[in-house]
Amino acid sequence: MSNAKTIYKVIFLNHGKVYELYAKRIGASDLYGFTVVSELSFSSGEGLLVDPTEEKLKEEFAETKALHLPMHSIVRIEEVAERGIAKIRDQHSGEKITPFPGPMRPPSTRD
Repeated sequence: MSNAKTIYKVIFLNHGKVYELYAKRIGASDLYGFTVVSELSFSSGEGLLVDPTEEKLKEEFAETKALHLPMHSIVRIEEVAERGIAKIRDQHSGEKITPFPGPMRPPSTRD
């Protein structure tokens, strides 16, 4: 078991993207072949800068009690000293993916 201050960085694949989340609890799931990740941790959002990717993740997992991740989708689990910023990266390039608030369309050039 982990103590109250332990935090884990969980890196896993989901729909062709690499997710990096922080959680306070990790364990074997009751579902065979799965790992349970619970008590997800996100920034408080009290700073001047707001990361849109972390805000999207916070919104996506707002109602989530626990994630049951297939073992083959987990890239790495690290026990870290402090929580970092949750991210979504492209699986192949490794570049950070920043979601835009809406569909981006070029302006129409009709006369």
